[in-house]
Amino acid sequence: MNGTVHISEPALASLIGLSAHEIPGVVGMAPANLREGLQRVLGRAQARDGVTLTQDEAGGLSADIYIVVAYGVNIPAVAHNITEKVERALKNQASTKLVRLRVHAVGVRHV
Repeated sequence: MNGTVHISEPALASLIGLSAHEIPGVVGMAPANLREGLQRVLGRAQARDGVTLTQDEAGGLSADIYIVVAYGVNIPAVAHNITEKVERALKNQASTKLVRLRVHAVGVRHV
């Protein structure tokens, strides 16, 4: 039996968010938009919060990740580690690849 497996964008966003959380120096995800901010205030945060996915005309998938980092960490190194972890997770767990991945450090927290 041959079939097709379709992985939804929310599932991919969750995979990306969970991967980013595993990187030392990441203390949380920042809301990517107003809706996420309201959900977080109401106590409905999800693994995909802080991740937005967009698809271009050719079908290529891009992601933006909005993170909060720990005070004192090397932010470019954290962003590089996130990029490597996300690319590896998407390849190994979803057999997919991003056209572009942008990491936005939008906050710093003293932990």
